[in-house]
Amino acid sequence: MEGVEVRHGVAGVRRLWQASHTLLVFPIVLILVITVVDQLVPADIHLGPLLVTAPAFTASFAGPRLTGLIGFLAVAAQAYIGWHFGMLFTRNVLVQILALAVLSALIVFFCVVRERHERQLDQVRAVAQAAQHGLLWPLPERMGRLRIACLYLAAEDEAQIGGDLYAATRIVGGVRVMIGDVRGKGLSAIGEAALLLGAFREAAHRHSTLPTLAAALEQSATRYLADFEPADEAGERFATALLLEVPDEDHTARIVSCGHPPPLLLSPGDALTVPSLHPAPPLGIGGTGPEGYTIDVIPFEPGDTLLLYTDGVIEARDADGGFYPLETRAARWSQSGPESLLRHIQRDLRVHTRGHLEDDAALIVLRREPDDHRGRHHGRLIHASGFGHNSATG
Repeated sequence: MEGVEVRHGVAGVRRLWQASHTLLVFPIVLILVITVVDQLVPADIHLGPLLVTAPAFTASFAGPRLTGLIGFLAVAAQAYIGWHFGMLFTRNVLVQILALAVLSALIVFFCVVRERHERQLDQVRAVAQAAQHGLLWPLPERMGRLRIACLYLAAEDEAQIGGDLYAATRIVGGVRVMIGDVRGKGLSAIGEAALLLGAFREAAHRHSTLPTLAAALEQSATRYLADFEPADEAGERFATALLLEVPDEDHTARIVSCGHPPPLLLSPGDALTVPSLHPAPPLGIGGTGPEGYTIDVIPFEPGDTLLLYTDGVIEARDADGGFYPLETRAARWSQSGPESLLRHIQRDLRVHTRGHLEDDAALIVLRREPDDHRGRHHGRLIHASGFGHNSATG
């Protein structure tokens, strides 16, 4: 897998290098055209100062070395024009040559600064990607009887992680899934998200029922907030969560909601159902024990699809302030596979919000398969950083 990534990286660099050399033709032609035309126009018209456009244009697609080369050619062209007219050592031509050399040097300097900043940004992105994989592990494409696809949309530009979270794990006789939303967005919510994910992965195998699992997550969130919650935010830090359990043999889904939006159930024939749940308070607020959580059981037949989401999806607004109509749009694509459904929603959500989300958003699609698919094949996270800057892949 690493070898494939390296080959893709080398191929990308090679394509970028070839594209830069192709574009290099334009500033060279520009220098030639200005030089030739300057010799053809009347003597009182001087086009030499326009040569500075060549290195300026080159800086838009090339690095400091190629920009410096074009700047040198521009200065040489200016010197040739002065020599052609027998004015090379006049004060006016020397000043023009010096000014062009200084401007070219400044352009090269800004190229060096830009490349340094790009390298720093690449390092930040690499750290963010590592944190992304450490925090949000890509869910398997199949787990038990389920086909799974997931999508994460970060509201902040250049951020790849935030306060929305999800996880899935195999238990004896079924699968457990959690999707949640920490109050806040972006980098400030990462600590609580990491806590809940770690607590779920550890506790999902230890507790036989969803209420006891929810109570364990509540205890973890309460302890964390007691130790790290700022005094001026007391009582304001919490997380909504939806816990889902899908048995292998029973065609149902068991749900416990901790203040989280209910999932959408898509059935063959374009039927859409919004289950009626009995939500408990969000995690980190009430200190509720197992008795405070209600299990809601819904039918989940082979061929059915469950769409889990965070409120960043349904609260996304258009230019007129209207919320995104997830139910209507999801029903339109109910016959799509998990990956295709998420691609449809992402594209439609981008159009609805004009490429800018106000809050992080996450979605999980669970399709119950009729056959016994027990293989565990890790899939790719469909991720969009900065939302409008990337497209989903299935």
